[in-house]
Amino acid sequence: MSQTAESPEGERKFAAPRALPIASASALRGRVRLRTLTNLRWMAAGGQTVALVLVYFGFKYPLPIAQCLACVLFSAGLNLALAFRYPVSQRLTNREATVYLAIDVLQLAALLYLTGGIQNPFALMFIAPVVIAASTLNLGNTMILGAIALAATTIISVVHEPLPWVGPPMVLPPLYQAGVWASLVLGIGFTSVYAWRIASEGARMSAGLAATQLALSREQRLSTIGALATAAAHELGTPLGTIAIVSHELERALPPGSPEALDARLLRSQAERCRMILMKLARPDEPMLGGTARLPICALLDDLADEFRDEELEIVISAAPTDRDIPQPQVWRAPELLHGLGNIIENAADFARARVRIEASWSPTALKVTVEDDGPGFAPDIFEKIGEPYITSRPGDNAVGETEIGPPTAKIGKHEGMGLGFFIAKTLLEQTGGSVKALNPPGGGARVSVSWPRGSIDGETAPERGEED
Repeated sequence: MSQTAESPEGERKFAAPRALPIASASALRGRVRLRTLTNLRWMAAGGQTVALVLVYFGFKYPLPIAQCLACVLFSAGLNLALAFRYPVSQRLTNREATVYLAIDVLQLAALLYLTGGIQNPFALMFIAPVVIAASTLNLGNTMILGAIALAATTIISVVHEPLPWVGPPMVLPPLYQAGVWASLVLGIGFTSVYAWRIASEGARMSAGLAATQLALSREQRLSTIGALATAAAHELGTPLGTIAIVSHELERALPPGSPEALDARLLRSQAERCRMILMKLARPDEPMLGGTARLPICALLDDLADEFRDEELEIVISAAPTDRDIPQPQVWRAPELLHGLGNIIENAADFARARVRIEASWSPTALKVTVEDDGPGFAPDIFEKIGEPYITSRPGDNAVGETEIGPPTAKIGKHEGMGLGFFIAKTLLEQTGGSVKALNPPGGGARVSVSWPRGSIDGETAPERGEED
């Protein structure tokens, strides 16, 4: 299991992953680009200028043209100031976008005040900034901008200059003006709520699609790993059988009790062990351990840790229930659980100096297994990268302390690995409903904790395979 390797400074380190596209700080500010708002403001300023020139010079309607053009120039000046202050790729926070959109609403309200209030047909343009806010900002800022638009609409419906008209000023009946005000209010409210709901649904669907693609990618990687394991079991079975036969003949030919005979016996036993592991990989539906389908959690951990015990390494298993009256959980020996916990224990045994401590704790709501070793521990900068595939810092024979990334090369040294061990273990344990965390305890070493809700691996029925929470 490729968790870490000991660097020359005595510290466990992972290889740094390949550079991934990480959003910059400005990209994380919000969904609205400043350039988008400035472009819309230029379009609005251009349309307002054309309308004013056409009405004043084309239709010869009297209106305060200087004051109206001053409002348009204000929008243009704001755009130029923002262009000089910020880069074109600047993204706005929700607060900044709300402020700039509120300025647009007030600028439009000033123009409408000078040209007849809500009697002006262009009062409908109040809807545009609110809809933009509803489709890009959060609900709170959208409500703030909607309130500003409604307040401006109400004020200019009561206080405004006469509507430009040839001859006597045209005054619409109060009831008609009240209907126009009501239609504007309802239009702003309905369109903003509708746009906000559609944008929210789109954002949720995008997030769900991204999560689905991530889960599918992980499943595809696991399927590829399973196919490679089956192919390896098929291809390596014959040479391992040959190694076992040759080592057995060497053991018989060498003097009994000699170091060479002991080495040949060890070689044969390890070859048989490899063959058994490959057979289990080729038949994943069979349990990794024989016997009954369920075991007490401490007995299961003892079985998994037994093969890693030797004279130089002490593995201690303890139980720490929150209440002595709660019986020890009987867990199902699902292949995912056995392989995942086995990998974590093996990794701790590889890097421990003299001791590995495995603790099982349980309460009415949770079950937890903690594996802690007295090795060099994790480097502080790799916690976020733990569990990624093809990330390993196991050095080869000629590159002690160096790291590599990606699929393994043809040469695999004594301490090299594919960087898949922890990824596989974490994924398999998550499929049983568990969550995996790694940290450095205050006293040194490394600690990996796996926790499950009660009933996920110790329920009345075995955990279903292939499910991910």
